Amino acid sequence: MLRILFLALCGLLTHTRADPGALLRLGLDIMNQVQSAMDESHILEQMAAEAGKKRPGMKPIKGITNLKVKDVQLPVITLSFLPGVGIFQCVSTGMTITGKSFIGGNMEIIVVLNITATNRLLQDEKTGLPTFKSEGCEVVLVSVKTNLPSNMLPKVVNKFLDSTLHKVLPSLMCPAIDAVLVYVNRKWANLNAPMPVGQMGIVKYVLTSMPTTTANYLQVAFSPVVQQQEGNTIQLADAGEALEFPEGYAEGSSQLLLSATFLTTELALLQKSFNVNVQDMKIGKLPPQTTKTLAGFIPKVAKAYPKPKPLVTQIRINKPPKVTMKTGKSLLHLHGTLEMFAARRRGKAPVSLFLLETHFNLKIQYSVREDRLLMLTSLDRLLSLSRESSSIGAFSEKELTGFITDYLQEAYVPVVNDVLQVGFPLPDLLDIDYNLAELDIVENALVLVLDLKLD
Repeated sequence: MLRILFLALCGLLTHTRADPGALLRLGLDIMNQVQSAMDESHILEQMAAEAGKKRPGMKPIKGITNLKVKDVQLPVITLSFLPGVGIFQCVSTGMTITGKSFIGGNMEIIVVLNITATNRLLQDEKTGLPTFKSEGCEVVLVSVKTNLPSNMLPKVVNKFLDSTLHKVLPSLMCPAIDAVLVYVNRKWANLNAPMPVGQMGIVKYVLTSMPTTTANYLQVAFSPVVQQQEGNTIQLADAGEALEFPEGYAEGSSQLLLSATFLTTELALLQKSFNVNVQDMKIGKLPPQTTKTLAGFIPKVAKAYPKPKPLVTQIRINKPPKVTMKTGKSLLHLHGTLEMFAARRRGKAPVSLFLLETHFNLKIQYSVREDRLLMLTSLDRLLSLSRESSSIGAFSEKELTGFITDYLQEAYVPVVNDVLQVGFPLPDLLDIDYNLAELDIVENALVLVLDLKLD
């Protein structure tokens, strides 16, 4: 429902200006969902029920008494974007107006009509939030049928119908447009609530500026706020270039674009969770994790430990994780240290064998579960190893390349994937089923192609 989504987005606006980390483009396809706003509110039925009630200051309509409205047809709503203004709205419906006519007896007027209005984007003076307000509401009659006697003078009948309908319909139908907007605002007022990332922090989507409209779509720029649990805000790095949608998507379709910079900032929340201590002797397809196995790569280990000792491995990520994206491929860069220890008897601290500085990449596969973006990684490349310290003497780091590569894939990547299961929250627009989205990796961004069509 376009109006709900637009107002929901506007509920996120603040006066903070920052480079956008995410863009949302709502196209013509989302208009298929606007029907439910009026359906859910049942506003036309409520207006019809109120039509026959006497209200203070309301003058009776000359020539008709006991006015009632019934048989309200399910409205068909058509929207189009008004560049730089908002949305043009047309509601097509029909109904039957009944009462006692000026010639006596029961009268029925069956009308089919269009209600048109401009929903202009404004800023609420009380809350400071943008909101839609309808203006220029008009009621256009498509057809009129009546049970008045056919032998009556046509001019008399037409004059009566024209007078009656122009008094009844605008006061009955135009408030329905405003009422639906009030209903929408109330329902989505709390959309800007912070969304948790496990126990590590929160993400809040904040608008960079007012949404803009063109003839084909509505575009919203977000400057997401990423905060650690302690309340510290992690600043988005400067992407270095303007964020924009790539070409090639169907005209009028809808997409959500998440920059690599924004995903990098979110991953910073999880950096500490990527630090691990591993002391299992048997890990996946790896040989037993003992000094004997390590001695096959570094012979000096066998001299220092003639009897096999279990290995304890400690990995620490000492730089914020970084996401990079090229068309079709996304990588997670991790910089840190890998230290191996020889375990000793219970109660005694393990002995450090060596400490390595390391840089490696993990290939990222993206998916969506409900309103969360998920990542699944696999080892792409071990880019560098450099020895910082060693208790077993000098050795060539190249001798350990194969051993460390296998270790990272079998022992460390599963830990990273387990941490990533927390997922990252997507903009809470509720009517968008992100599970139906197609995901495209483009230059420096991830694009979710949204399926917003009704079945």
